[in-house]
Amino acid sequence: MDKLKIAFQYILPKHLVSRLVGKLAAAKLGALTTTIIKWFIKQYKIDMSEAARPEASAYATFNEFFTRPLRDGVRPICQDEDVIVHPVDGAVSQRGPIQSGLVFQAKGHSFSTLTLLGEKEKDAQRFDKGDFATIYLAPKDYHRIHMPIKGTLSKMIYVPGDLFSVNPLTAQNVPGLFARNERVVAIFETDIGPLAMVLVGATIVASIETVWAGTVTPPTGKQVFSWSYPTSGPEALTLEKGEEMGRFKLGSTVVMLFAKDAIDDFVDDVVPEAVTRMGQPFAKIGN
Repeated sequence: MDKLKIAFQYILPKHLVSRLVGKLAAAKLGALTTTIIKWFIKQYKIDMSEAARPEASAYATFNEFFTRPLRDGVRPICQDEDVIVHPVDGAVSQRGPIQSGLVFQAKGHSFSTLTLLGEKEKDAQRFDKGDFATIYLAPKDYHRIHMPIKGTLSKMIYVPGDLFSVNPLTAQNVPGLFARNERVVAIFETDIGPLAMVLVGATIVASIETVWAGTVTPPTGKQVFSWSYPTSGPEALTLEKGEEMGRFKLGSTVVMLFAKDAIDDFVDDVVPEAVTRMGQPFAKIGN
């Protein structure tokens, strides 16, 4: 059965299906929208008591519900200066060292930072011998993405690609999954070196957004695009630890890349399949 599920993904017109679902998710359909949201809440056992607006009828579109804000204080941000925090609610897929420019995906599968970052060699070199973490967001999770540490935006890269599912089954069976799917890369300058936040698209992901550029995709491109940003002066964009930097409309995965010696160690409970909660300790900053 698992092999059939993977084979089906190869033949499914993933971009077409995702864009059609995206249009439906953005549509204001009144009672039908509310019915869909109620079904989704029940199906995925979503804890709406954490939401700023807990009633399904409070959302005009499914996208508005899916990117719902949380109540104030629900996700306190650890303010310890030597702590990097989780950027999202989700589950750890993998984490560890970047070895020979490769990021471990699952048993038998790795991918290169060069490919992940859109073949930008100078950018990839900045993460040589550093560390990575991959966090998977399930449909039930809160889908806004926050800063794990204070950083100033220096670059954004759009990388075209496929739209395979990014669930654990697919990660175990599709080679180079996170470096072959469509993605948006944001590189920040921090006190511990460069930080890459890679927002990976997936089947049914209708949109990837950032707080500074709005919707980056769709539309889907056919080539890599990059934008550079000033890191000083009045136009520089600096985001504090825990501040929102982007969001998914219909969930996916975040891959974080850190420079060599930026991380001293991951906290003890940051292991594959461990649940993550935005703002909680993720790793200790290197000395």
